[in-house]
Amino acid sequence: MHKHNSFRREVLVFRRFGRKGYCIFASLGREVVIGTLSVFTLTHARADGVSIKPLPSDTVAAACGLEVRLGDVSVTGSMAPPASGRTVRMVSVLTQADIESAPAQSVNDLLKLAAGVDVRQRGPLGAQADVSIRGGNYEQVAVLLDGINICDPQTGHNAFDFPVDISEIERIEVLEGPAGRVYGTSSLSGAINIVTKRPSRTAIGATAEGGSFGYAAASARAAMASGAWGNSISLGYARSDGHSRNRAGRLNADYSGLKAFYRGGCASPALKADWHAGVSLKGYGANTFYGAQWDDQYERTFKSFTALRASARVGAVSLRSRLYWNHSSDRFELYRGTEEGAPFNYHRSDVFGLGADGFFDWALGRTAIGAELRNEDLVSTTLGEELPRPRPIRGTGRSYLYGLNRTNVSLTLEHNVSIGRLDVSAGLVAAKNSWADMPLSVYPGIDASLGLGRGWTVYASYNTSLRMPSATELYYSMGGHKADSHLAPEELAAAEAGVRYAKGGVRAAASLCHNSYKNLIDWVRDTAGDPDEPWRSVNFTSIDAVCAQLSAALDFGRLLPAQRTLRSIAIDYAYTNQQKAGTGGLESKYSLEYLRHKLVGRLGLNLRRGLTLDVSCRWQDRTGTYTDTGGRTRPYTAYAVVDARIAQAVGCLRLFAEANNISNHAYVDYGNVPQPGFWFVGGLAIELD
Repeated sequence: MHKHNSFRREVLVFRRFGRKGYCIFASLGREVVIGTLSVFTLTHARADGVSIKPLPSDTVAAACGLEVRLGDVSVTGSMAPPASGRTVRMVSVLTQADIESAPAQSVNDLLKLAAGVDVRQRGPLGAQADVSIRGGNYEQVAVLLDGINICDPQTGHNAFDFPVDISEIERIEVLEGPAGRVYGTSSLSGAINIVTKRPSRTAIGATAEGGSFGYAAASARAAMASGAWGNSISLGYARSDGHSRNRAGRLNADYSGLKAFYRGGCASPALKADWHAGVSLKGYGANTFYGAQWDDQYERTFKSFTALRASARVGAVSLRSRLYWNHSSDRFELYRGTEEGAPFNYHRSDVFGLGADGFFDWALGRTAIGAELRNEDLVSTTLGEELPRPRPIRGTGRSYLYGLNRTNVSLTLEHNVSIGRLDVSAGLVAAKNSWADMPLSVYPGIDASLGLGRGWTVYASYNTSLRMPSATELYYSMGGHKADSHLAPEELAAAEAGVRYAKGGVRAAASLCHNSYKNLIDWVRDTAGDPDEPWRSVNFTSIDAVCAQLSAALDFGRLLPAQRTLRSIAIDYAYTNQQKAGTGGLESKYSLEYLRHKLVGRLGLNLRRGLTLDVSCRWQDRTGTYTDTGGRTRPYTAYAVVDARIAQAVGCLRLFAEANNISNHAYVDYGNVPQPGFWFVGGLAIELD
């Protein structure tokens, strides 16, 4: 939500170097970056025709007597890094520089800049948002924090409750299409990985900002690095009165939230380990999201995240392991502050995960093997099967009466081969879930890319995956909803092909994909029948979707270094068209409402020394309909929004101002939930080494 307490330091960038002179780096007194993937806006990540092979840490250490850590190069889109160092699948990356320059207050706002990503939120500041990829729905995306799956078995509505301030994010990786071999079976239509900053130097920083609708926010960060050890801690708070009121004139889009995050790590030639712990506590007006007739909804959520990761190399084998625990609890109020009209809904979930994988090289390429066990335990006042014994809810006089416990076991096998400029990655994920006695199911996939020289690359892929239904889809039967506890898992088979050019300061890409969904889960109702017909969760249809995407970016700092004003221009367009079977007369909450067109443009300017201006514009056209407060069925209309950010750096201080929805355009992303008009934010940030 708050950002800008990390400044751009002058660095030396080496795209290639020989095996000599490593010790000179220690005498430069400046930051040295080797093989960094840096992309303006969200474009496909791949070095400009250069293979990226991070050197083993002991290579440099032996030469200089220094401990050196290179940043994780985890954007390959495959289970193990290809032996060639080149990416096989195309992965979109939003870098730290992009995050700092974007006119955004939350991760949700940042993801709006990706043409293939659809963000439908209750309001600003990351209060609550449904994020989907390529026409899918919000339940079909795996959300990860530093590579750890933090998806909630209760509902995907709360998937973006991150414990980290936006200033703590190093990059955001977006992998479009099934990613079961990389991120697990929950990644049906894609995955979003939030990578936090590794504490590599000692520094402290703080940010303060405020703006329209009673918005105020502050954050602080401290990091300490010594030898092989690094630790950092951050704390952030934000609040807002919100941009709308209910019919009685009271707040119904207000927000307050607290985040705290700790990350630590150590590294040696033999072992690297890192760990994190974080909490997110927030309360917000849910507006009319869960029904237009209730305009005073409210929700409070608490989440904690704990994880430990370790990696080592034993002979010719590279090993990785992870252990994590995600805890969440929430209270939903249909009538804010009172249970007279409807009792509050309480939910609590605990997710424990344990995983390990490794890879080794041999004569025929690189082979990777992995396994993960994930247990999801949920107790609720409304969701699940009846518990043998009620569990008291502390401080409420209520008890959890229902619950769901299920365990997912997945096994992954992958093999990578590089022959000249051709890279191929093929494998499968086998999954078995204890819920409903699901049998062992196998989902294969293959990716290939071919470098044509002079900056050109072509690629193709075919991948399959599945997704288990959430507890809400299985059991939520109240407030005009009727769930089906016998839903089958969703399945997806996706084929994609594309071409990319990256050379000098020019980047461009074009891709075409075909998604075939089976047993698609959604909430639907018959619009031609009774107006009080409930929403039902069903495996209601199969969908064939065609997606096309075009992107281009120009870095004028590399193209025309003599001119100082124009920094960069980028444009990204995505098109989706779905063909559905047996959906006549049905109104869909999510799957039949998708972005047919989305166009995103960004412009970066250097106005004078230390003064920058960044402007973004997005135009999107959504298909589908919604029922308004008068009971009328209305189609979604296209709209355009322009945002801008201006910043001035003065030594260790940075002043900034942002304007969102400059034209004050009225629009909705979901049903009857209006989005904010013109929104102004101003603030300052300071960082000291």
